[in-house]
Amino acid sequence: MAQDPDVAEYLIAPDPQAMRLTRAVEGLDENGVATTIRVVEERPLTIFLNAQEIVTAMTIGDYPEYLAIGFLRNQHMLRPDDEITRVDYDEELETVVVRTARATDYEDKMRRKTRTSGCAVGTVFGDMMEGLGDVALATTSVRSSWLYALSAKINRTPSLYLEAGAIHGTVLCKGDRPLVYMEDVGRHNAVDKIAGWMLSEQIAAEDKILYTTGRLTSEMVIKTAMMGIPVLASRSGFTAWGVEIAREVGLTLIGRMKGRRFMCLSGEDRLIRDIDPAAIRDEPKRAGRKGAG
Repeated sequence: MAQDPDVAEYLIAPDPQAMRLTRAVEGLDENGVATTIRVVEERPLTIFLNAQEIVTAMTIGDYPEYLAIGFLRNQHMLRPDDEITRVDYDEELETVVVRTARATDYEDKMRRKTRTSGCAVGTVFGDMMEGLGDVALATTSVRSSWLYALSAKINRTPSLYLEAGAIHGTVLCKGDRPLVYMEDVGRHNAVDKIAGWMLSEQIAAEDKILYTTGRLTSEMVIKTAMMGIPVLASRSGFTAWGVEIAREVGLTLIGRMKGRRFMCLSGEDRLIRDIDPAAIRDEPKRAGRKGAG
């Protein structure tokens, strides 16, 4: 069977037909007619670092190893020079154990938990700004033609969002090509899966763009910057602290990407406007994401 052209460019694409990720639920529609729809699953995943239990996240259950590695890396529990020796996932016990060659120092971080504004687990630690002052993001350019192309491709991509809703997506891109598209009930989980994949595959960050379907919050900006990705984009809007941090670290922050419109509130120097917005098909102001049809 021919590959769907909307997913042909991806290294990892969503699988909206994966039965384990959704469940059929019966209900009544607005006319009182019995209807069956698919809803997104939530299941717990407990992450261990060596012998220490770190957190239990609510997740859709795909790519648990990437989620665990990315979460630990983004919370600074894995240092850049830590060697991961094994990652063991037990589906029955719903646990992932990440093992490293040397002991890690995470006890103090465990005492300084904070809760973010995000959905799902949304857990970070009190020293979430640790190391941010040392971030030096690449000056790689981003073309407006890439942004328009990525927005169109990503919004056409068959996804759990289009199948069942109630989910966030994060896409790692290079130029105008989407590479890895991860979804989860929380945008934090989705970006952690991207981080875990990049770390596992030793993928360079300096020439990448991170696209998210969610809000451009402080934590999303921090995670993107700490991953070394210089551009963060979204259809959604901004928070003031997210913008402030992006300006401090020199990250290009682009939001409200709908049709021909977008707003760049940080890192304008990377942006090359190489296409006339009038040449791009616009969306009605109230338009949401739509499928290929």
